Parts: sequence; structure tokens; C-alpha cells
Amino acid sequence: MPDQPSLVKCLVWDLDNTLWRGTLLEDHEVRLSDAIREVVTTLDSRGILQSVSSKNDQDLALARLEQLGIAEYFVLPKIGWGRKSDAVREIAEQLRFKQNTMAFVDDQPAERAEVLYHLPDVRCYRADDVLGLPGRPEFSPATVTTDSRRRRQMYQAGFRREAEQQAFTGPDEDFLRSLELTMEIGRAGTEELSRVEELTLRTSQMNATGVHYSDQTLRGYLGDAHHEVLVTTLRDRFGPHGAVGVLLLRTHPTVWHLKLLATSCRVVSFGAGTVILNWLTDQAARAGVHLVADFRRTDRNRMMEIAYRFAGYEEQSCSCVDTLDTAGNTVQRLHLVPGPRDAPTTMRLSAPDLAADHAVASGTRH
Repeated sequence: MPDQPSLVKCLVWDLDNTLWRGTLLEDHEVRLSDAIREVVTTLDSRGILQSVSSKNDQDLALARLEQLGIAEYFVLPKIGWGRKSDAVREIAEQLRFKQNTMAFVDDQPAERAEVLYHLPDVRCYRADDVLGLPGRPEFSPATVTTDSRRRRQMYQAGFRREAEQQAFTGPDEDFLRSLELTMEIGRAGTEELSRVEELTLRTSQMNATGVHYSDQTLRGYLGDAHHEVLVTTLRDRFGPHGAVGVLLLRTHPTVWHLKLLATSCRVVSFGAGTVILNWLTDQAARAGVHLVADFRRTDRNRMMEIAYRFAGYEEQSCSCVDTLDTAGNTVQRLHLVPGPRDAPTTMRLSAPDLAADHAVASGTRH
């Protein structure tokens, strides 16, 4: 069977005779068809971002998008007289998307050829193809989560957040406190599983093992009293960041085994990974157990290794490791003797009491 094409994460639209009917500089009353409007809203509801690259008068084009009631659907629009390949490249860089997750649609063959020449990994489509885009596999994610449906709003909030940070003149910690961050760590239910699977698929830089856990595997862990599947969400005064972290924890009487930790790279600057690890370390200390974390180095997760090392995890022998399953083990096992950790100072944290739920008898405590 042929490989499934990688999903498009952002579609960049031309405007004249592509998004709308007519040429704006010749006819200010260009029209948007109901069918095109439905394509825009459908892709948005699937979590596919959309932007604009158009050779046009910027003020006139933005005003017309507002009048048509669809300006909000387009992030980082690039409207001017430069090369469209430059615009598409800039959009990808600002979104931190790989070029093979970008797509471009234009009615002019020369414009498509120019983009394809300079950006050969970007998928280009004719304006005549637009109505069929929602039916193509590259625009059809297997699951659409709560976070997917509000991805555009989360990115737009992120742009406002970044602008405020650039204007902020105080220390970084003061800026973080000004965001009024609230982190919630909670047990995953059946509704959260798709968000967990999506995180393991989308996260590579901050994934401790690079392992993808399928929905079926995760559902099996939900019914296992010795496993915890935990989802971390974050929000601030600009709005929700959505699900930003996932932990898969195996609890033994004397050791907790952190089989997976993955966090979104979008929240690295907020110290989310450190807060999660400190919370887990404090819980393990209260429960009187050791912590062992799986780690497998990839070409992209150096930052996660640094986070583990900074949290105190080391490669060292300990009898507690002997209690863990070694069948097919291809990962490093990093060990930590936990101690109490202070609550975070830059955000509020709401989390379950794992120490109480998995308390071990005092005679088996280290």
C-alpha cells in the first residue's frame, strides 16, 4: 500500500480569483462564494491553519477580508508585491512548521511554479482544486480533538503573548507571573486519549523516548491499576494553551517507572517541563519510592535529556531497577532518589495526590 501523505498543517491562499471571485484592485466588490467559505471553516475546524500570500494592496485586502467576515481565519497574512515563495517561507518559519507540512493554492500557474521552484517540499494546488481539498487525505486528520478545533485561536493568542513579552522590560520570572499561568495535571479519560495520542505524534523535541503510543494501547492502560496516564493542560490570561504534556507512569511498591514524558515545545519557555518533573519528584518523595525514567536519545530530543539531567536523574545502578520489566528494553534507565520539591512560583498548579493514592506500607519505604 502507498504511504499516507503527511498532513498539511497550514494552507496558504492567494486571494484574487482563488479565495474570492474577481481582482480587488479592479473591483472592490469581489465576491466570496458560500462553497469557498465552507472550505475555509471546514479546514479550520480540523485544526489546519490558514494564511494568505497575495500580490495586492495590503490595507484594501485586509479590509475586504474583514468585510467578508473571514479575516479571523487567516494567521500571519503576507500581502504585498514580493515573491510568494518568500511569503510562504516566512509563514512556515514563524509557525515553526516544516515546509512539507505547508500547502499553497493559486489560480496562476506561474505563481505555483515559482513557489514550487524555491520550496519544492510545499504542496501546490490550482484554484480549481479548492472545493475538493477537504476530501483529500492530506487535509483529513484521523482524529479531531478539542485542541485541534481551537488550534487557530491558540496560535493567535500565542502571537499576542509573544508581542507582549517583547515589550516587557522586567525579569523573565516577572513576565511569567504576569501571565497568570494555571497548570492542571489530571488523569486521562476516554475523551482525553486522542489528545494524548496527538501529543506523542506531534512532539519530537520534548519527547523522552520518541515512542508513539496508539489509542488502543493507551485505552489498555486506563484499566490498569498499576498505570497512570496523565495529561497536562495550561492556560493563561490570553487563553488556553491546550494539552501540553503527557506522562505514562507505572507504579511499583518501591519504584515509580516514568515510561513516557512528552511536552509541547510551545511551553518550554514557561518552564512547564520543570514544573511537571518537580511535581512528580515531590509526589514520589512523599510516597517513599524511587523514580526511574526511560530515555532514548533521538536526533531531536536533546532538550529533554537536559531537563532530566537538570532534575537530578542519573545513570546509576540501583536494586529498584531490577523490579522493572527488561524485555525488549532499548532505552536508558535514568534513576533518581526523590526529595521534597517546592511548589512553582510562576504558576498555579492543580494536580492529583498520587502519593496518597499509591501509598506504600511504611516497611517497604526506602
